[in-house]
Amino acid sequence: MDRFEAMSLLVAVTERGSLSAAGRALQMPLATLSRKISELEALLGTRLLIRTTRKLTLTDAGVTYLAAARRIIEQVEEAEREAAGEFTIPKGELAVTAPMMFGRLHVLPVVADFLATFPEISVQLILADRNVDLVDDHVDMALRIGRLPDSSMVATKVGTLRTVTCAAPSLLADRGKPRSPDDLQGFPCVAVDTPMPSPSWRFRNPRSTAERDVTVVPRLTVTNPEAAAQAAIRGVGFARLLHYQVVDAVRRGDLEIVLDEYELEPSPVHLVHASRGQMPLKMRRFLDYAAPRLRRALDDIASPLPKLTVTKTSPDPRPIRRSLTRP
Repeated sequence: MDRFEAMSLLVAVTERGSLSAAGRALQMPLATLSRKISELEALLGTRLLIRTTRKLTLTDAGVTYLAAARRIIEQVEEAEREAAGEFTIPKGELAVTAPMMFGRLHVLPVVADFLATFPEISVQLILADRNVDLVDDHVDMALRIGRLPDSSMVATKVGTLRTVTCAAPSLLADRGKPRSPDDLQGFPCVAVDTPMPSPSWRFRNPRSTAERDVTVVPRLTVTNPEAAAQAAIRGVGFARLLHYQVVDAVRRGDLEIVLDEYELEPSPVHLVHASRGQMPLKMRRFLDYAAPRLRRALDDIASPLPKLTVTKTSPDPRPIRRSLTRP
């Protein structure tokens, strides 16, 4: 019996919640997987898992053994990375995740330049508007927008992002500007459908700093922020988005930010990685390379640059003098 393999199988089963799910992920027959777990239990002389038709539950002994198994597997993986040179030479594959739109606009350019600088490192860039689990999905580093929960993750702050309310100048000229968040209840709005949609937008009282929710009834609901920004530019309604999602439209004059005195505290932006002892050089190099560049990008978004304007060339008012050549 391969004890290390059995430990790895136990970890896979508990992470996926069932023998069948682990078997599919590992491409191992269910009978084989069940037999190997049973052999491990027989070797230890104790029950690790309580199997029912609906779920798996760890016994007390199983909880203790699983924690030890994870530590052992992590130590072996770290030793393998060290033997392969990841701790002495920046090389290998790096998995990075970021929100889809921010990743496309700001992380992808950093990754492209990073790859040109470090030819022995390859990157898997996962763009997804969900929080990818770094441990379960084997991801090295994540860019997170918003407040982080307490965890064992190591976070490096690279900046902040405002949440802004904006509308097209044509809509503001037609309907007027809202003077308070409550006025939005009488204006057309554009909402983004998220995994946990809310019928209200949250604002902060500038005098008391107390937060309150304002219920809005959207005229249009879309599935991503880029579509919401485009709808707002077309005058469909007011949109509430992260500043980076509309900053170019605001600078062009296609959108105008309103109710800025009622905005919430800006959301922090972090680069996050799992705390697993010594950091491989590929991760250290990426963190050192990406953090200052992302800080500059976020500072640029926050800077109050003037609107972008198109300068039209006026015709020269002086008469055109034509030279006539006689034959």
